[in-house]
Amino acid sequence: MDVIARLYDAFARRDGDEMASLYAPDAHFRDPAFGDLTGVEAGEMWRMLTARAEDLSLELVSHDESSAHWIATYTFTQTGRKVVNDVHATFVVRDGLIVDHVDAFSFWRWSRQALGPAGLVLGWTPLLRGKVRKQARAGLDQFMRR
Repeated sequence: MDVIARLYDAFARRDGDEMASLYAPDAHFRDPAFGDLTGVEAGEMWRMLTARAEDLSLELVSHDESSAHWIATYTFTQTGRKVVNDVHATFVVRDGLIVDHVDAFSFWRWSRQALGPAGLVLGWTPLLRGKVRKQARAGLDQFMRR
């Protein structure tokens, strides 16, 4: 099984340790919610998300050696709201490990679902995106200190 299929198979099983093992030590990750993560931060993000996921379901719609289209359905724990996040990812893989991973999704669509009326009204603004990113980063920092 290729590294991208292994990543999403582990994600579907909520195995953050296996997901983290697929990233190179100097890996880079970026998405609209967390921004840029480097080194072990990407693996720790997956460990945190899979540890907190209570009702996650994941569908790997399609993938090849450098991209994936996946859909995650889960409850956003901070608000209790159901989210269906449709994500397109690009990858650079070197020596069987992910060195660069970029997830792209509509932040406005995500924020409407996750945050409700505030996301609907403010989800397109840099202000809300910055606030979400700051909270996501604080949560990751706290998780990494554990």
